[in-house]
Amino acid sequence: MKAAIFDALGKPLRIGDVKLPEAGRGQVLLKVCRCGICGSDLHMTEDPTFGLEGGEVIGHEFSGEVIDVGFGVTGLKPGDHVSAAPLRGCGTCASCIRGEPAWCTNFDLIGGGFAEFAALDAMQCRKLPWGISAIDGALAEPLSVALHGIRRARMQPGARVLIVGAGAIGLAVAFWARRMGAAHVVVADLHDHQRDRAMELGATDFILSGKDMARRLAESCGGSAPEIVFECVGKPGLIDHCVDLVAPRGKVLVLGLCTAPDHMNSFRAISKEVDIVMSVFFTMPEFEMAIRALDGGTQTPHHLISDHVSLLSMPEAFEALRCRTTQCKVLVDPSGFVAQN
Repeated sequence: MKAAIFDALGKPLRIGDVKLPEAGRGQVLLKVCRCGICGSDLHMTEDPTFGLEGGEVIGHEFSGEVIDVGFGVTGLKPGDHVSAAPLRGCGTCASCIRGEPAWCTNFDLIGGGFAEFAALDAMQCRKLPWGISAIDGALAEPLSVALHGIRRARMQPGARVLIVGAGAIGLAVAFWARRMGAAHVVVADLHDHQRDRAMELGATDFILSGKDMARRLAESCGGSAPEIVFECVGKPGLIDHCVDLVAPRGKVLVLGLCTAPDHMNSFRAISKEVDIVMSVFFTMPEFEMAIRALDGGTQTPHHLISDHVSLLSMPEAFEALRCRTTQCKVLVDPSGFVAQN
């Protein structure tokens, strides 16, 4: 089958032939419908922290059609459309039973979505309800990451919220924050490329980071500083920046993936009694909730999608995302057919 193959750090992905996977015991074989390009995919191909050695097929935001099932699989059959969660656990420990495979001692983060077919454990898949296409199902994973952040922040209805970073995760946080009752949902970024998309997803305002930001932010939040600031970029110094912007006794929720050492002014944080909370991955119940959210609404998560590209043109699109553009969530179509936006 055709796949986008990682060769080495700093080198573009290449399209080549790899062995067609098989559905092993407890597994399903999917014909991949769409796979989203994630910011962490970009990090993986340039940062040794993630341990890629060469020859891997990455891509973890995918959906597809079941074409074969392995021994012992129940509840799924060929023809079913599913979203795939990239979190694999043992399936039998207390964490897995709670729907939290990320905390299993045998946890593994799987990829394989940038290919025509992928095999994974059936317990990682959730069948898409009628009316939700496999195309839209590729959004379930990033929506789940954002939802987990909202829940980790314990956001209450009526909250004043700032989201730093207008990438796909930041915009997904805006979607959930508004959907779950936040009164003010302000998105901030260095560029205004995603202003319209942020407003379509439920933001109440969009501001540019920079001079006099605290004053402009307070104006957007009804006269007060935000109670919760979501850091959705992952650059050194941004947690400290968020501590500056949040209200006293507020909360900074960190979703940005930063692999470099960071620093912060701890005296300022403790003087304001700021809670700093980290958030990573999601639970399977959150994954299921994200799938249900794909079923339309006023602020629909489909606005995250900015483009569909074929597998053959994917390496070029992948590299282009290293620079800030008007693109948001780019979905890869391994079949070669590219749907209209």
